[in-house]
Amino acid sequence: MERQIIKGIAFVFLCYSLINAAFAQSTAPSNSQDPYESLNRPIFYFNDALDQVILKPVAMLYNKVMPKPLNTGVHNFFNNIQNLPTIVNDVLQIRPQQTASDTWRLAINTTVGIGGLFDIATYMGLKQSYNDFGLTLARIGMVNSSYIVVPFFGPGTIRDAVGWPIDYFLFSIYPRIHPLSAQYSLYALGVIDWRAHYLKYNEIIEEAAIDKYAFVRSAYLQRRAYLIEQQKQGFNE
Repeated sequence: MERQIIKGIAFVFLCYSLINAAFAQSTAPSNSQDPYESLNRPIFYFNDALDQVILKPVAMLYNKVMPKPLNTGVHNFFNNIQNLPTIVNDVLQIRPQQTASDTWRLAINTTVGIGGLFDIATYMGLKQSYNDFGLTLARIGMVNSSYIVVPFFGPGTIRDAVGWPIDYFLFSIYPRIHPLSAQYSLYALGVIDWRAHYLKYNEIIEEAAIDKYAFVRSAYLQRRAYLIEQQKQGFNE
């Protein structure tokens, strides 16, 4: 019990320190969204090599051996459990309509959709949405944040990277799964499912990108800017 309390205090302190650092960094003047490019590029190519050697082949095999209906069901399942951190961040951002929509979506797909294997909510007009703690931090003023590439995890910003452990450890279902082997297995399956789902975009990236690093950076930052703008509009709902 004492160890758990100590770990909890240490985690809260770490999150608090990281948020303070992100806020200070987001309000500091910057001439570029990618001031750490000289460090980011080697990490990006390291991650890309791991993907090409390990994750991509596994995802291709997964798509090949997994029956399509089951493949779709597994993807629906992970979309469904993603609603948990989305709902918490909806609440933190004071978005009542989106909170209600996402909560209904989770409830319907978890029950009628048999644990989320079937996406019944979409047929009822409740569209899948996405929210995270990085967007919550953007809502309170940490909009501008430098681009970084994290080993094994991929592209992000300092603000978004601060939100990753908070969404995972505090808001998601994963830390509530025991034993740890089951937790890690489910998370690994989610990573494979995510990579398998995005295999269809591989050719687009390879053909369109003269500079793959710059292409991925641009795509990530544009996507996050879009989500931040959507979140601002949602605040006024």
